Amino acid sequence: MLAKEIEEVSSFEALPLLSLNHVSLLCRSVWASLQFYEEVLGFVLIKRPSSFNFNGAWLYSYGIGIHLIENPSIDDFDIINEERPINPKDNHLSFQCTDVGLVKRMLEEMGIRYVTAVVEEDGIKVDQVFFHDPDGYMIEICNCDNIPILPISSCSIFKPRMGSYMEEAATLSPCWFMENVMMESLSMDMMNFSF
Repeated sequence: MLAKEIEEVSSFEALPLLSLNHVSLLCRSVWASLQFYEEVLGFVLIKRPSSFNFNGAWLYSYGIGIHLIENPSIDDFDIINEERPINPKDNHLSFQCTDVGLVKRMLEEMGIRYVTAVVEEDGIKVDQVFFHDPDGYMIEICNCDNIPILPISSCSIFKPRMGSYMEEAATLSPCWFMENVMMESLSMDMMNFSF
């Protein structure tokens, strides 16, 4: 039954998505979370719709938004009210950085507890730093851009979206097609951040 469901789902085209827009997080105190995301991670407070009838805040940086939604009774939904262990395998938000050593020194100066991990693949090393925000959400800071992004599906059976302007080119060489699409997307993202 599961194989049939997967087969049926895979026969549909993917949703016409553009990019990740924002992540929404429940928080005990908008003020405490706002301070954390501004001071520790460098996000900027932006205007949110005034029609909302609940406490919250919108922040933006690095091409994505974080929407904070205040829920003081968040502990009612969480059985464990004690400090959670920092587990790199937990759900988390990940941010690239330029200097992992500097990140660790700054976290120490701020008194923020963290753990580190190292991932190695074909001689390439990625350093990771994990810590929690005020509500226990896991944050990762890394130099993950050291590992190249190589889509597994790019050299196997690849079906371009119908109407794609590169649909014809994809039939020539599916391996380079996906790399081209990813590089074009990266270029467009970089243009959006140009000053």
